[in-house]
Amino acid sequence: MNRRTRLLPAAIIATALLATSCSSSGSDDDNSSSADDSPSTPPAATAPATPGDSTAPSTPPDTGTPSATPGTPSTPGTPGPTGAPPTHGATTPPGATTAPGTPGGSTAPAPSGARWQPTPGLAWQWQLGGGTVDQSVDVPVYDIDGFENDASVVAALHAKGRKVICYINAGSWEDFRPDASAFTKALQGSDTGWKGEKWFDIRKLDQLKPLMAARFDMCRSKGFDAIEPDTIEAYNQNSGFPLTADDQIRYNRMLAQLAHERGLAIGLKNDLDQIPALLPDFDFAVNEECSQFDECDRISPFIKAGKAVFHVEYKLDAGQFCAKTKSLGFSSMQKKLDLSVWRKPC
Repeated sequence: MNRRTRLLPAAIIATALLATSCSSSGSDDDNSSSADDSPSTPPAATAPATPGDSTAPSTPPDTGTPSATPGTPSTPGTPGPTGAPPTHGATTPPGATTAPGTPGGSTAPAPSGARWQPTPGLAWQWQLGGGTVDQSVDVPVYDIDGFENDASVVAALHAKGRKVICYINAGSWEDFRPDASAFTKALQGSDTGWKGEKWFDIRKLDQLKPLMAARFDMCRSKGFDAIEPDTIEAYNQNSGFPLTADDQIRYNRMLAQLAHERGLAIGLKNDLDQIPALLPDFDFAVNEECSQFDECDRISPFIKAGKAVFHVEYKLDAGQFCAKTKSLGFSSMQKKLDLSVWRKPC
């Protein structure tokens, strides 16, 4: 499994996974032939033609422009004013990059202001499991695994008028990734609670920076619009290292700089305590289970700054959190723990 839920002890996670597996068996949602339990409408925009994808939508998609000022965003998932979608490829075209895991590989910084700026209210799909990405969900934003999807998947989604976020684990080592051997044993700390995964020693910026640069170069070379860096709050976990909040802020700012140098937007994943310090450095937020833990108000500074909050709940039904998160301007949905195709949007 590639995704991470809220950072919890392994025993709790295992229990949650088992419970979700059991509860989802034979459910009406699983028996549905659609990835979404709401009716799907044809994609809404004429998008640039992409090699290998001759089917181009014919009407404009939701551009994600809020219907109100940043403090009062439109309802998540509700189309905003119609119009041509932002041009894909507004960033500097990918140049020569090194293979993931190879130190270096940095490319020339993109022009200031060239990167995508996700606005509040954009509906999204988050698929990190379940095999091949289902491209039929009619939403303007997809978040998919950067290693497991090639440039043709990103290009096909772009041809449908979608923006595409590159999921990358930026805070812990995973033994199944193709660049795993590039991370020395000295960088690897305690188990995160997921099999084959260990926390990084984020104090070692000189070693981790080129490795993360190579991963971000990979995302850029595949045409992604943004980065979702995962497990970036090691300082408040049992990482095996004496990490401080300042260590985490330095590391997370380094990640934001790497993304911005490549013309990519970047999201702050969870890490609620450091939102006040990191809000200026990140372009959007990705959050898991703020409603379950009564923490959603803490993420609202992103909305007030005109930045999207992409949010999911696993254990709560959509009816238990949608009213609150919609009022906050979040892009919310219910997902299953495996982050496969199924979704129940607000």
